[in-house]
Amino acid sequence: MRVLLIGANGFIGRFVADRLLADPAVQLTALGRGDDADVRFDLATGSPGALTRFLDAVHPGVVINCAGATRGGARDLTRHNTVAVATVCEALRRSGCGARLVQIGCGSEYGPSQAGSSTAEDAVPRPGGPYGVSKLAATELVLGSGLDAVVLRVFSPAGPGTPAGSPLGRLAEAMRRAMQSHDGELKLGGLGVQRDFVDVRDVARAVHAASLSAAQGVINIGSGRAVRLRDAAAVLARVAGYGGALHELDAPPGPLRSAIGHPRADAEHAVPVAYPYPDGCGSWQQADVRTARDRLGWRPRINLEESLADIWMEAACRI
Repeated sequence: MRVLLIGANGFIGRFVADRLLADPAVQLTALGRGDDADVRFDLATGSPGALTRFLDAVHPGVVINCAGATRGGARDLTRHNTVAVATVCEALRRSGCGARLVQIGCGSEYGPSQAGSSTAEDAVPRPGGPYGVSKLAATELVLGSGLDAVVLRVFSPAGPGTPAGSPLGRLAEAMRRAMQSHDGELKLGGLGVQRDFVDVRDVARAVHAASLSAAQGVINIGSGRAVRLRDAAAVLARVAGYGGALHELDAPPGPLRSAIGHPRADAEHAVPVAYPYPDGCGSWQQADVRTARDRLGWRPRINLEESLADIWMEAACRI
């Protein structure tokens, strides 16, 4: 099976590439903006016609799109997450390759949900920020394209390679600095949110399974369990061997005020790990992952403690 992987150098794309390269039945071609891509092509600025000519030459059976942006203004997010997907869809419609499309979506497309609930694929999406809006628009383009396509809505990916600017990445960096400076206490703000963390290697397994399946539409990829960020911090402290005290200041960064209106001095020195949480999904998100089990035969295998241990290992290398 010939597979064209777009975005092979991204957080998720790197592990998808490793998973595909381990399959002897897969012939992998990587397309991207970097010099190490097999073919250099920028989806945000390239034309559908140019991509069509490449598809006709390579003739892949599956196209996997892991490319996209998680940060930036609405204009940049739209260009990288929506316009880029429109280019892929149009090129596939024009091409004679008949390839199946596996698009990486995200849980941010759903927006805030009720605490205690599990979000299934039939939930009405109400994204709470420009990132979720741009990804939802991409999903709608894929679903309306008429292509053989599936969208995997990945919730909160974690594990090795977690970006340093993400909440878990910032948490690990804050702990590294505390240990390096022999600080006996660590003040952290914004730990009240609960998210469904799924290991990036499990995400790669789901992408591989989706590329081999006939499933179409939207499929959630998550652990099926919401975890409070403060609990993740406690697990990270344990795997890191940090013996200091964790003082939680669950409020916005900057001068915080008590009920009588006076600044709380200790809060001014807190590390704002996640406030607000950057995905626009409010205080709670948990995936209903039954569709992935039933249609892909996929279940998460790697627990959060292992994911956090790998995040810590990378952070510890900077000590």
